[in-house]
Amino acid sequence: MIDRTHKLSLTKQAKVLIISRGSFYYRPRPVSDTGHGLTHRIEELQLYYPFDGSQMLRRLLLVEVYKVGPLHVRNLMKRRGIEATYRRPNTSNSASVHKIYPYLLCKYPVIRPNQLSLKVMKHALPGNRAMDFTYIFM
Repeated sequence: MIDRTHKLSLTKQAKVLIISRGSFYYRPRPVSDTGHGLTHRIEELQLYYPFDGSQMLRRLLLVEVYKVGPLHVRNLMKRRGIEATYRRPNTSNSASVHKIYPYLLCKYPVIRPNQLSLKVMKHALPGNRAMDFTYIFM
């Protein structure tokens, strides 16, 4: 994609390809051998303690003489797709506890105050219910 030996400058090449200039200066760093051993140990601990996140795994690693920070453990877990198993909040389901009542007076157009008679209200709203359609002029 980007040719460093081309006569166009890197800035113009990035503009033509519609990418940021910083993206082609990035060089990924290889993971060290200690990182591979640490990742392997994190996977083993995750099998024994599936509910522990990066903070708890870090504490377990500190006990075992590994000197690591929480961010390093979190990044290694993210690379390998390891995550703690716990119950997450279920916010997608709505609370179906509240009953939605139908609006029974939608057939009757209300144009002026006190228009709905008691007879219409009894027909539209069966049962022992009371309503007040009073309009108080201020």
